[in-house]
Amino acid sequence: MFLVIRVRGTTGVNRDIAETLKMLRLTRINHAVLIEENPSFNGMLQKAKDYITWGEIDSETLVKIIAKRGRIVGGDKITDEYLLENSDYSSIDELANGLLNSEIKAQDIDMKPVFRLHPPRKGYESIRLSFNEGGSLGFRGDLIKDLAKKMI
Repeated sequence: MFLVIRVRGTTGVNRDIAETLKMLRLTRINHAVLIEENPSFNGMLQKAKDYITWGEIDSETLVKIIAKRGRIVGGDKITDEYLLENSDYSSIDELANGLLNSEIKAQDIDMKPVFRLHPPRKGYESIRLSFNEGGSLGFRGDLIKDLAKKMI
């Protein structure tokens, strides 16, 4: 499971890339989504690599993101009480493990698929360079959790 975060804005974006970002539901800066690792999504990530960053997310970071920034349709926060009443899961930890193992989708429990994050504390590195070159764009691997923690 990948966490994908939009880093750059819309000015001067090629139409094909803008449509790809729209299909990924990344319409604004600092929005994040969870996507599965499969060939079609990998192609979309490669196409939009100059505007996003992504990496493999672990359970601990996903629990923090859902607890702080997860919302249900209507704008309310996701709580353990809500999960007990409206799903088969009794806590956010179990929900995070279910999402990571692809047992459940966010829409099944009326969770919004997009997480609206804050800008990272201390800012991004360069938003024009790839992560390998010292910037913020592209594939980060496990280091996406560090960026996510700065943005929660």
